[in-house]
Amino acid sequence: MSEPNVGRTAPAFAPTAAELEAALRDALAPQSLHVSDDSHQHAGHAGAREGGHYSVHLVSERFDGLSRLARHRLVYDAVASWMPRGIHALALTTLTPTEAARSTP
Repeated sequence: MSEPNVGRTAPAFAPTAAELEAALRDALAPQSLHVSDDSHQHAGHAGAREGGHYSVHLVSERFDGLSRLARHRLVYDAVASWMPRGIHALALTTLTPTEAARSTP
């Protein structure tokens, strides 16, 4: 695991991608999970001072039968401690295993 906040453009109080990944694994037991810190793409953006920018691609059976909104709420609940300060933006892709299998070439 890399050292927290080393070589990052996100504010020091923002979580690392590894910290977000750990929280999501604990909460949603994903079949597949990828978290990337995209903060460097938003340097100079007003929101960059408020927290990091992240992309999350998550495949979990927990999403079966849930709407897109309900899936996103589960993700936001899992990272709630960072939402008031630490995360400025999350780009979410939330799929069931069946949906993920259909989208794989």
